[in-house]
Amino acid sequence: MTDLSLAAAQTLVAKALEAGRGHGLKPLVVVVFDARGALKALAAEDGTSLRRAEIAMGKANGALALGLGSRAIAKRAADDPTFIAAVSHVVGPAALVPVPGGVLIRDGAAVIGAVGISGDTSDNDELCAVAGIEAAGFSAQTGA
Repeated sequence: MTDLSLAAAQTLVAKALEAGRGHGLKPLVVVVFDARGALKALAAEDGTSLRRAEIAMGKANGALALGLGSRAIAKRAADDPTFIAAVSHVVGPAALVPVPGGVLIRDGAAVIGAVGISGDTSDNDELCAVAGIEAAGFSAQTGA
């Protein structure tokens, strides 16, 4: 298993932001956690709205906590809101944001971290997360 290096996390952030600019998206915040949930990298573009970093962290943290991309967590929230409410109570209300944009980073079968992005639509946030993960040489698990 490969640990997620700072260099890889920084590449991931740069490429995710580059994807956002290439698609003409609103300003983004990108957060990268390693497999144990430690913050590896965070970047907030000029003009991001208030609390975008916390939202991005909630997307990434939720993905790590449940072992699912946040797209799957969003589906679970729609199908079983009581479960998501209970998990939110346990992990804290800002630690789980059940919408797309939280993507697990895989190196082969191993989860080595998660990315959370917030700033545009959740689908666009997820698109940029996947672009960053793949540009850094890893596989993305969105929960689709």
